[in-house]
Amino acid sequence: MNKEIIRTVELSKIYKVGEIEVPALKSVNLTINESEFVAIMGASGSGKSTLMNLLGCLDEPTDGEYFLDGVNTSKLIKNEYASIRNQKIGFVFQGFNLLSRTTALENVELPLMYDRSERIKDHHKRAIEALERVGLTDRMHHIPSQLSGGQQQRVAIARALVNNPSIILADEPTGNLDSVTSVEVFCLFQQLNAEGITIVMVTHERDFAMFAKRIIEMRDGKKVKDMMIKESMNAQHELERILNESIVYED
Repeated sequence: MNKEIIRTVELSKIYKVGEIEVPALKSVNLTINESEFVAIMGASGSGKSTLMNLLGCLDEPTDGEYFLDGVNTSKLIKNEYASIRNQKIGFVFQGFNLLSRTTALENVELPLMYDRSERIKDHHKRAIEALERVGLTDRMHHIPSQLSGGQQQRVAIARALVNNPSIILADEPTGNLDSVTSVEVFCLFQQLNAEGITIVMVTHERDFAMFAKRIIEMRDGKKVKDMMIKESMNAQHELERILNESIVYED
């Protein structure tokens, strides 16, 4: 049994809009173990993005507790909060969030500049290793505008990996990509997950959620469904199927 890496206890978040309180998350209890691949689904306003922000220590809950790898984050001061986020979590966003005038290599190195623990001594070497892991060493000196959408997302994934995180949080990671490129990204996610990295992903595409091992559905700020997927889709097999169909169609 893999150990627990994420646990929330009655986790709630209320936003204030003037004098009005808007409950975005309502008493969510959730446990995720090491090496899981979890997809969080829900309509706009369901609370899925709020939950991801709390799991990523990008925001603080109004009520409840969040334990990250056994650490109660509600007990941490600001610097400790930032430190555990930087050491434990890698982020992948829909819009890639790359610096436009900075090379792929420099974009990947960026998180290491904020790592006060100095766990990684050679930033340059580590960034190259992360790019190699996603198959992009031949593009390391290119800026984002010289890369395809899929390549930009691979740079973003390399940046998420550079600190050796325990968890990758991915928010609609294929939202700006075509179907073939999206499946290529899921090939990479499944490979990383097989290596032991925990992946938690927000997606509104049920077909893409089937690449995960577990689906959590949110509605009106609450967790309404939590189910294991008996047989996850194999992204590599799906990619081969799509490419083969494309060849037949062209013929």
